[in-house]
Amino acid sequence: MRSAAKSLLLSLGLLLNLPAAAAAQSYTVVRVDTRSERIELFLRDERGAPYLRFARLAEWLEASHRRLRFAMNAGMYEPDFSPVGLFVADGRQLAPLNLADGKGNFYLKPNGIFLIDEAGPRIVESSKYPAVAKGVRLATQSGPLLVEGGAIHPGFDPDSSSRHLRNGVGVAGHDVYFVISEKPVTFHEMALYFRDVLHCPDALYLDGAISSIWSPERRRNDARADLGPMLGVVDDLPVDGKHKPSKASK
Repeated sequence: MRSAAKSLLLSLGLLLNLPAAAAAQSYTVVRVDTRSERIELFLRDERGAPYLRFARLAEWLEASHRRLRFAMNAGMYEPDFSPVGLFVADGRQLAPLNLADGKGNFYLKPNGIFLIDEAGPRIVESSKYPAVAKGVRLATQSGPLLVEGGAIHPGFDPDSSSRHLRNGVGVAGHDVYFVISEKPVTFHEMALYFRDVLHCPDALYLDGAISSIWSPERRRNDARADLGPMLGVVDDLPVDGKHKPSKASK
């Protein structure tokens, strides 16, 4: 098993053989091994109120003797902070699959779903979800797909001038890679990073300007906007409130 330091690794531009256009960019990357680390999805508390900020989610978890080790915004949401597309948490579907056409990044088909079931994590094109829905523990829908089966989204322009802060999620075996750009990037550049640097055959865009992460290990708590769905890596705490040693702590 890899060490704690390497579990929260790949910070700020592990460039390797990335093509020059994307190599000029930098990224923060968190790798989560789903065989030993638990990813959860969060939307609203027991009163039905959205968490909005990572710090509030962390406080809510601590009240039930759990620790938020890492978090990231988990996809696009409506003005009331409800998910635009599918949302499944703890095996319960809280928002339905959205296969509609429309304007905006979510509807730049193909879009996709990041999910975890008994077999582990994966990313599937949205229309394929009903065939794999049984037994899904968590799922969040967003779009567009950055990489599908090793192929970059056919609608991405390598010469695009549309650059924004962006975040996404990629899957390679049992490893999940959460990525946020530290500078504005194009869709194509981010897709190349997932495929050619992180070697993720499948990757999904989560969002743009609101892209945020929580990482106490990195002393980072982004607060660019109130958030809807959130993805988090959670540890249990002993009843006395002291943190258990975490494989991802450094």
